[in-house]
Amino acid sequence: MTALLPVAEAQARLLALAAPVEIQLAPIVEAAGRWAAASVIARRTQPFANLSAMDGYAIRFSELPGPWRVTAESRAGSLPPAPLDAGQAARIFTGAPVPPGTDTVLIQEEAARSGDRLMLAGEGPKRIGQNIRPEGMDFKAGDILIQPGDLITAAHVGLAAAAGHASIEVRRPVRVALISTGDELIPVGSEGGPHQLPSSNAPMLRALLDGAGATVTDLGIAPDRIERIVALIQQAADADIIITSGGASVGDHDLVKPAFEAARAQLDFWRVAMRPGKPLMAGTLGQAIILGLPGNPLSAYVTACLFARPLIARLGGSAQPFAPVRRARLARPLPANGGRDHYIRGTWTEEGVIALEGQDSAALTNLVKAGLFIIRAAHAPAASPGDLVQIIDIA
Repeated sequence: MTALLPVAEAQARLLALAAPVEIQLAPIVEAAGRWAAASVIARRTQPFANLSAMDGYAIRFSELPGPWRVTAESRAGSLPPAPLDAGQAARIFTGAPVPPGTDTVLIQEEAARSGDRLMLAGEGPKRIGQNIRPEGMDFKAGDILIQPGDLITAAHVGLAAAAGHASIEVRRPVRVALISTGDELIPVGSEGGPHQLPSSNAPMLRALLDGAGATVTDLGIAPDRIERIVALIQQAADADIIITSGGASVGDHDLVKPAFEAARAQLDFWRVAMRPGKPLMAGTLGQAIILGLPGNPLSAYVTACLFARPLIARLGGSAQPFAPVRRARLARPLPANGGRDHYIRGTWTEEGVIALEGQDSAALTNLVKAGLFIIRAAHAPAASPGDLVQIIDIA
């Protein structure tokens, strides 16, 4: 039997099948969750001038403790007032431009005013420039604010808007077609016998993948007959990624591999050295990339996190398609590992991370309780409390 493919090699081979999808000019509010396809350059300077960070009075720091004569007022949304002379001050409000000739803001709680006469009534500012946001503090016109390959978040949307952009160039959403297989499956919410299972992988995978730079179409359930599986695969031919769930192993009713072959797909690899998720397959069908996930719910979830999400990110133009791997202290011991990388459902405690009880690949209860996967490399020795282990946060 062909040796199992190491996880890192399988990930590299999968992403080598992918090239970023087309570029679109999208309104910034529609760009969130997609990847930037071009640099976003500031069209303006923010702040456009020195602005007050507090309500108070604009003064010269060197003239403390005063007095001053209030001769001007500056409000947010106005242009800077005329320059002030020595001994003069301006009433100023948060977000208002600081008048030329002044360099510090005395907050109103530390000021005493009678008519146009202003006096210090507290400790006052401790340094020149206090309570002022300097011109260009956030960014300057011409600065590169967003790089190609950056995932556009709500913060990026706000930044692009502040920089003068109503739309930006992003990759179009990746089209994903989802196919579930198995005679035992029935649609979620349907009445069935005790021998039948709700098709839970489909909504789970759709929730995991839809919106993460992708639009997912659920094509439904194919029974364990090659011609029905092939028909759904052919129906999905216009997708960028065709994801199947179930039927990927070596049993008599595991028909996804022969169905892909009957549809004239080119398989790149099948079976990966990981637990859970060994019977994973990948290849191409025309312009589409095919990804056959196992049917066990946890196996489907883990392989979707490690393969489907990075593949979507790669097609979407991400500069960093893989979830970051971090290190954490172990709070409870772990036994030596076998010959496959093991992705263990875990959670945080005050002492560090622990593995949850019950790691069966068909069980979802602990997946809800888990916040992370503890990664145990193939043939890793037993680990003790205090040892550093690798973890991935659960999406």
